[in-house]
Amino acid sequence: MKKEVTQEAVQKAIRLSRQRFKALIAVALAAVLSLSMLVACQNEPVEIDEPDVEDSLVAEEPADLPIEVGPVTFSDDLGNEVTVDNPERVVATMGSFAKIWELAGGTLIGVSDDVDTYSGYALTSPNVERVGDFTSIDMERVIALEPDFVIMTGSSTGRAGSASQVEFKETLEASGITVAYFTVTVFEDYLRMLEVCTQITGRADLFASNGTAVQDAINAIIAKVPSDEQPRVLLMTTFSGGTRVQNSETQTGAMLNDLDVSNIADENPSLLADFSLEAVIASDPDFIFVVPMGDNEEEALRSLQEMTAAHPAWAQLGAVANGNYITLEPGLFLYKPNENWAKSYQTLFDYLYS
Repeated sequence: MKKEVTQEAVQKAIRLSRQRFKALIAVALAAVLSLSMLVACQNEPVEIDEPDVEDSLVAEEPADLPIEVGPVTFSDDLGNEVTVDNPERVVATMGSFAKIWELAGGTLIGVSDDVDTYSGYALTSPNVERVGDFTSIDMERVIALEPDFVIMTGSSTGRAGSASQVEFKETLEASGITVAYFTVTVFEDYLRMLEVCTQITGRADLFASNGTAVQDAINAIIAKVPSDEQPRVLLMTTFSGGTRVQNSETQTGAMLNDLDVSNIADENPSLLADFSLEAVIASDPDFIFVVPMGDNEEEALRSLQEMTAAHPAWAQLGAVANGNYITLEPGLFLYKPNENWAKSYQTLFDYLYS
């Protein structure tokens, strides 16, 4: 039996077909639109926020430009009031002072010849002129460099303290040149000078790294010194012409004193004027420290050995018999160790207590 198709069923089928067709058209249009947008995004340049180059150049100052600090007024180690205003042409008339100025961030145009005698004073400033030995500075060469600041020593110089740089003050000031005098014997002196120099250069960061950090390291070493030991020590410098005993007021003597030793020269000051083997033998120190001086260290040590070997009791000293007759490195105990001062303390501590 055939199923009869009515007019109403036909119209319903037509409406359903139209709805499905519209749905397909909508899906197709959506797909085409999405594809078009994707292509457009790939072809169009992407905008990225970039910093304004001109603003960046204004905001960031090049690192190699000098720091403008302004005038700095201080009292030097001779009590002179000194004002320094952003010096750019600096001369240092001692090798250790030249290095301190560089450790403070400064540069040099002139330096004394002794800077070349010790590698630890190697300079980073380019084309630095030499102005004579620190015991005989050539003032004409100094003035010819047209410095705006000269750093000098307030101590008597030379092996016998026969020379002085203080006499150059009037000559420099008459030429309109600022001069300051420093006296550096112990670590505290170094720290004081470094602080002044870093104030002038505006480099507090270098005072922290080359000054207070070294001080902290030294304090840590001293804190480890045993409270129940106090070694007896003889400290000497030796050179081809003889031997001198040092007390606790010298560079190395002060370090030993900080490390709680008993210096026999403090007990017997006559040793400072006259080195007496008999007095040393009578004191029988636990340690003997020797710092060679002069251009020929081997010759300086040979001179001392020849003198002591002639005395039979020398070999019987406790320090000699126990292997505590020690030659110290001049770079740490004759020349100023500057940023390596803690290394000097550590070296002595290791000999005394390790």
